[in-house]
Amino acid sequence: MRIKPIKSERDYRRTMKQINRLMDARPGTPQGDELDVLTTLAQGWEEKHHVIDAPDPVEAIRFAMEQRGLTRRDLEPLIGSRARVAEVLNRRRRLTLAMIRRLHEKLGIPAESLLREVGPNRAA
Repeated sequence: MRIKPIKSERDYRRTMKQINRLMDARPGTPQGDELDVLTTLAQGWEEKHHVIDAPDPVEAIRFAMEQRGLTRRDLEPLIGSRARVAEVLNRRRRLTLAMIRRLHEKLGIPAESLLREVGPNRAA
């Protein structure tokens, strides 16, 4: 086992190829140990260099709706009237602190996502 630190994107790609070759390795074998070490290295590289930002508030709300099978009407107790829900989901109105609290408490949407700036209008 010759393992080197990941210092570049090229090293990362090479490590990922090696991980793919070792995916069927049994735990406790030399190949299994190598797989374990390489995945730890790759995970560290990804956390440092491939950061995924939290979604903006509207994306987070839409994701929660999709996951729970909710409709816009289901959001009314959390956001307000049907018109208010439409304004928020169409990015015409910002969430208030009270809305953020209710969405976080009732739907479990991370507060950091709800507090982010709303991104540009995207096709749903």
